Amino acid sequence: MYYMESVFPAVRRVRIPITRDQAMLLMAAMNEIMLGAETYIAHLISGTIVPYEWIPIIFGPVAGVLLILAGLLALRNRPAATVIATLVFLASILVGLLGAFFHVRRAILPTAPAGEQVSVPLLVWAPPILGPLTFSLIGLLGISSAWMEDPADSGILALLGGRRLRLPYSKTRAYFFMVSMGSLATVISSVLDHARTNFANPWLWVPTGVGVFATVVAATLGILEKPKRGDLVVYVLAMIAMIATGVMGSILHIQNNLTSEGVIVGERFIRGAPFLAPLLFADIGAIGLLVLLDPKERQEVD
Repeated sequence: MYYMESVFPAVRRVRIPITRDQAMLLMAAMNEIMLGAETYIAHLISGTIVPYEWIPIIFGPVAGVLLILAGLLALRNRPAATVIATLVFLASILVGLLGAFFHVRRAILPTAPAGEQVSVPLLVWAPPILGPLTFSLIGLLGISSAWMEDPADSGILALLGGRRLRLPYSKTRAYFFMVSMGSLATVISSVLDHARTNFANPWLWVPTGVGVFATVVAATLGILEKPKRGDLVVYVLAMIAMIATGVMGSILHIQNNLTSEGVIVGERFIRGAPFLAPLLFADIGAIGLLVLLDPKERQEVD
């Protein structure tokens, strides 16, 4: 019995057409495309997108399309598809790290007096430092999904040429840790963004609380070798809370960007509350739920 069956026994009567890793790879492809779109909107704030800012904007959709094509190729030649997907995800990690470097550099004043080069206000008002690292997280998640674990939950990856690599954790536990990291990065970004308003609205603390809770719960599941059903139920509730928070946050951001008459003004959506940013909560929550799917590959199931 896998974790989703443990929480929802009725699931065992449902045949899911794709494996967990395939679902993760599809989610990764969608994330790459959405990250490209979100980055484009975010970079429009400056009025002029400089050359290096086009890197993630172009990379996101291209990476997403390549991953979808690799998924189709995997039906006939999984090793080749795995190599292509791995190269795309390695590039995604690099794009994320470069983006974080550029954002950190924007948050530092090298000519300021000693002790004032970096400050909390600078970090709050600078470009989101952790935002680009979402590309890196998706890259890490994707690489984990691309390589087959054989047998399931053994922590042993089957590499090319019959080689095998033993990892310190099973893939499921590694996924839990990655969900925890994603949730932590999301909540920190949310806190820095909401700090610009000094948390004038008490409801702005809701995503902070939900994000911290999900971070702790996911990390705990990663630490536990054999979580109990109660642990899994708490985890599911945390992920559902993340999804609900993301959807509601996006709706509230959209409403905040509308005029008093409910008219859509493009400039307000570019420079106002980022309406796509809260959906990262929902994204992490959805990925977290996918972790609970059956870890067996299709040939193992059949």
